Amino acid sequence: MRGSGVGRWGPTSDRAWRGAGVPAIQIMIRLIALDVDGTLLDSQWQVPDANRLAIERAIARGIEVALVTGRRFEFARPVFDALPDPLTLIVNNGALVKNRRGETLVSHLLPCEIARQVLEATRDFRDTAAVVFDRVGEGQVVFERIDWENRRTRSYVLRNRAFVSEVAPLEACLTEDPIQVMFNGPFGLMRDLLGTLRRSPLADRFAISVTEYESRDFAMVDVIRAGCSKGAALVEWAARRGLARAEVMAIGDNLNDREMLDFAGCPVVMGNAVSELKGLGWPVTGTNDEAGVAAAIETFALAP
Repeated sequence: MRGSGVGRWGPTSDRAWRGAGVPAIQIMIRLIALDVDGTLLDSQWQVPDANRLAIERAIARGIEVALVTGRRFEFARPVFDALPDPLTLIVNNGALVKNRRGETLVSHLLPCEIARQVLEATRDFRDTAAVVFDRVGEGQVVFERIDWENRRTRSYVLRNRAFVSEVAPLEACLTEDPIQVMFNGPFGLMRDLLGTLRRSPLADRFAISVTEYESRDFAMVDVIRAGCSKGAALVEWAARRGLARAEVMAIGDNLNDREMLDFAGCPVVMGNAVSELKGLGWPVTGTNDEAGVAAAIETFALAP
């Protein structure tokens, strides 16, 4: 698939593929890895019916479907509750793999001492920081102080109130290894944070996952265990399942999806993806508001 040229299609297109054409011989897809925000979900954060039906058909065909997301398990629950069983859930940008019951199948936590040093090195960004744990109930997400004046923070906390707590200073919450230290805020501020993290003497002891929405002036930066990423998690999970990369399809739209797209034998980029992904020569499907996921699954995983 790689290097076959860029095409684009959507559910209302008159042709399923525009570009170099679908190869005459295709490897059977046995695992579909789907990003969630900006990919599976439309701009109203809903699963389009066409996407849900395509996933149902894929599962009925015996294809494993994995949601691969930067979201925590509980924050992803409304999404997978709208989808059929069985599903594999790769959450927190690849740090955890869970089943639908919430049981942790794979775990790569950030060592406490590294998390503490990251917090100390980013004190200027403390108002944008939280620490995330693999816990049940309250204390999954810990802020030093909830900024109720910040519209995005307020909205997030209200949607996740049962799982959020405050601890000051934030370092005091590190009584066990967390999943990640997460930051979010205006695009420019997060770019400054990235510079601080990359210049840190600790930079080789953790990994950084970045999700950017420049048009919304918003970005998320997650500091996770060294070696963790959506791509690394997909590689590990495919190996556990005995699957070759040629049997893996991945669909994504943002920077934190690049490694999993690069691994997949069949990478597909959303029509609303960041320009960096769309410039890599991979097939481009419709946007998230055009049920681009459904079109990609129908074309590459379910076509005769």
